[in-house]
Amino acid sequence: MIENEELAFKDSLIHKINPCIRILLAVLLSFWVALSTDFKFISGCFVLAFVFVFLASITPNDIFKRLKPLFVFLLMIWILLPLTFEGDMVFTVFSFDISRQGIEYCAMITIKSITIILFFMSFVATMTIGVMGHAMQKLNVPQKFVFLLLMTYRYIFVIGEEYQKLFRAAKIRGFVSKTNIHSYKTYAYLAGMLFVRASMRAKRVHQAMICRGFNGQFHTIDKFSLDKLSIIFFIIVLLFMTIYQWLIVKVLIF
Repeated sequence: MIENEELAFKDSLIHKINPCIRILLAVLLSFWVALSTDFKFISGCFVLAFVFVFLASITPNDIFKRLKPLFVFLLMIWILLPLTFEGDMVFTVFSFDISRQGIEYCAMITIKSITIILFFMSFVATMTIGVMGHAMQKLNVPQKFVFLLLMTYRYIFVIGEEYQKLFRAAKIRGFVSKTNIHSYKTYAYLAGMLFVRASMRAKRVHQAMICRGFNGQFHTIDKFSLDKLSIIFFIIVLLFMTIYQWLIVKVLIF
C-alpha cells in the first residue's frame, strides 16, 4: 500500500462506483460550489459533502488529518480578511474595525473550501493513484499529464526518503540547525545533492522502463466498466443538485 492511499482499500457504496464517474462528480460538484454565491445553496452542499463522506466510510480522524493543512490557511484568512474587507463595522479589536461583510466572506470561503475538499476526499481519495490515472486516461485527459501525475506522486515519497537520508548523515556528522551562514550553506548543499540524486534516479527509472518495453501507453491490472449502479448514482446526484438549486432560486425570487 502506498502512503496516503489507505482510504482506497475500504468497502463502501462510493468504492463500488465507477472511478470515471467519481472523478466527474468530484469536478462537477466542486465547480458547482465554487461558482455559487448563494450561502443557502453552499450550506446545503456542505451537508451533502458529509453525506458522501459517510457513504465512503471515512472516519472523523481521517477527515481531520486531511483538513489540517486547510485549517492553517483558513486561520490566516479569518485573521486578515475581516480587518481589511470594507463594510459595516460590527465591533473593534485593538483599534481594528471588524466588518460584517468580511466575516460573511470568510464564512463563505471556509464552507466552500471544506466542502470541495470533502467532495474530493469522498470520490477521488477513495481510489488508488493507479486507478485514478487509468480513469483519467479513459476520460481523455492528456497522456503526458497523466504520466506526470503518476510519476510525481510515486517518486515524491522516494525523494523525501533521500532527503531524510542526507539530513541524517549531516546530523551524524554533528550538524545542528541554526540561523547562521553555516546552516544556510548546509541546507543549500542538501538541496543540491537532492537534485543530483533525483536526476540520477530519473535516468535509472527511464532506462528500466525502456528495458521493460515501455511504449508510452498506460497499463494497469485494474479493470472497471460502466455499470448500472454508477449510472444511477450519477443521475441521482445531478438531479438532486439541479432540483435543490432550482428550489433555492425559487425561494429567493418569491
